[in-house]
Amino acid sequence: MKKKNITIILILIILFIPVIYFSTNFFIGKDDKLRSIKDSLNPNLKSFVIKYFFPHKIISRQEKVIVKKTKELQLLYKELIHIELAFKQSNKDIKTDKAENIELNNGYTLSKYNLVNGFYAGINNRFPGSGYIDFHLDNLFIISTRGVLGYTKNYSDQKGIIFNQIKNNINEFISFKSFNDSGWHPVVALRDLTIHKNKIFVSYIDEIKKDCWNTSVISGEINYDEIEFKQVFKSKQCVNSKNNKDNEFNVQSAGGRIVQYDDNHIILTVGCYISRYLAQDKNSINGKIIKININTEEYEIVSMGHRNPQGLYFDRDNNFILETEHGPQGGDEINLIEIKDLDSNEIPNYGWAISSYGEHYGGKKESNISKYEKYPLYKSHKEYGFIEPVHAFVPSIGISQIEKIEKNQYVTSSLKDGSLYFFELNSDNQLNNLKRVEVFERTRDIVFKDNKLFLFLENSASLGIINMN
Repeated sequence: MKKKNITIILILIILFIPVIYFSTNFFIGKDDKLRSIKDSLNPNLKSFVIKYFFPHKIISRQEKVIVKKTKELQLLYKELIHIELAFKQSNKDIKTDKAENIELNNGYTLSKYNLVNGFYAGINNRFPGSGYIDFHLDNLFIISTRGVLGYTKNYSDQKGIIFNQIKNNINEFISFKSFNDSGWHPVVALRDLTIHKNKIFVSYIDEIKKDCWNTSVISGEINYDEIEFKQVFKSKQCVNSKNNKDNEFNVQSAGGRIVQYDDNHIILTVGCYISRYLAQDKNSINGKIIKININTEEYEIVSMGHRNPQGLYFDRDNNFILETEHGPQGGDEINLIEIKDLDSNEIPNYGWAISSYGEHYGGKKESNISKYEKYPLYKSHKEYGFIEPVHAFVPSIGISQIEKIEKNQYVTSSLKDGSLYFFELNSDNQLNNLKRVEVFERTRDIVFKDNKLFLFLENSASLGIINMN
């Protein structure tokens, strides 16, 4: 009986081999004898057979296409950086075109000016470019994430705004090589611009030593023709991209927001670069907000337990700092730091990576078990000795900069959600009256002046202006 079964199986195999050969050549092969018959078949039938009977062939073809397109994008992105740096060298004016006004909810109107040159290479998006904004006196400054810097006195021209470009030496600190050393993803870039009195400060992602990164700051005296930047802060510490404790690295989680504390100090946010344990290490600047003496480079830790701080505002009237940060998968936060805590022996701790209202990417799946054992992400901060956020966004909105509008009214912008969030803080510093206003684009930066809210919109590389009257 067994011999009979074996014989039948062998016969079927022998008969099936030519069928496989014929089918393979017929549907996906190159046999010229079969090509005319194959070409006469219904395209949908051919596609069906290839998809369900020969998926390996489809996968192989797709992989080749992906490799080819990736190489093309790498070359294109490098070319965009070259074009932006060449524009910087040209010192030409940065021009905009006035777009149609956009009616927003809550009665607001967005005036939009599209940058037509100078801003080519982005941070999250490879194209167009991204940037930051601030004011010196009544002049609006704008900077690209590769160092194209300009200013304008007239930011209400209905035909288009022109920014006069300012020569600078930023690329002595962050060069074309730096922009590409972390791979082709466009994240090695400038991270913020702030101006205080007659000084301009710029933060950037810095390769401290080979394959080892952190967030640094340069500064220069305001000059409308040319600015010479000098190093203000460069940490000796860095996070290795190829050899670190958790075998994870993300240069995007760099933080980099700057505010002026007083004439001799700035406050800087420094992300953890996804080396989560550093946020709870008091000997590390990563996952911290630090106060830096701009004359000596000495620093002290203002607060700890932060992931990727994207927004910073020093409310001098109320004597506290507001900070926003990206959570993991969910859990973007608005945090309030009391200035009186700076004189305390205890560093205010905001919980990352022990407490968070978000989850590790992918959630509590099997591959994340060891991650949750080290970094549990408890849903309470207070119960574990940490400070609760003023507000947590679940799901995440891709929170970015934060600004004060009036006495107790504030606004924070978002990237992923493409919206502004207005809110109030009551006498107990509790958040009330949260209102969402959609602006339909990733908003990288915001500044409030003369009852107008200025935005850098990075989907279209545009300056936005909202009259708050």
